[in-house]
Amino acid sequence: MPPKKRQKTNKSETTKAKPAKKETTTYCRWLMKSEPESRIEKGVDVKFGIEDLKKEPNQTACWDGVRNYQARNFMRDQMKVGQLAFFYHSNCKNPGIAGIIKIVREGYDDHTQFDKKDPHYDQTSSKDKPKWQMVDVQFVRMMKRFISLSELKKIHQEHKGSGKELRNLALFTSARLSVQPVTEEEFDYIISLEEKPEEH
Repeated sequence: MPPKKRQKTNKSETTKAKPAKKETTTYCRWLMKSEPESRIEKGVDVKFGIEDLKKEPNQTACWDGVRNYQARNFMRDQMKVGQLAFFYHSNCKNPGIAGIIKIVREGYDDHTQFDKKDPHYDQTSSKDKPKWQMVDVQFVRMMKRFISLSELKKIHQEHKGSGKELRNLALFTSARLSVQPVTEEEFDYIISLEEKPEEH
């Protein structure tokens, strides 16, 4: 494509207009993906489903191993103690939302980036200049019924292009992110699905 022509500026202008500041959306609900089925990576089983979280002391664990900058930024800059998140089972036979967790410790350095034996070791990161962060989460409850990816996908398709709740759900617009923002409207709508049977 040919380069765009530059617009002519008004020579009488004495000052340049300042570029508009980027608006950042603040979120207070989340969807966090983890793998509930065994998968060996560098000799280590990276399995961690909601049942594994329930077995942890105080049903609390660090959410380590996130290696995406946008997901890291959400944890570092926007996640706050007390916020709720969906625990999403991914990379498995039946992906979907299994339960609800809450943030109990805000972003801090992810220790796995420094551990050479860990599957998430990052040789480009150092303790002086750490790249990756994690948060601590605590089990709140199981969903009253499992909300499957296929069900959410069907609703998203119905809501897409309308003013309905799941029209912009990040699960489909930013599918690769392991930590995703969820609006309060989306969160409440998904919670409401618990009371309805899944349509087939």
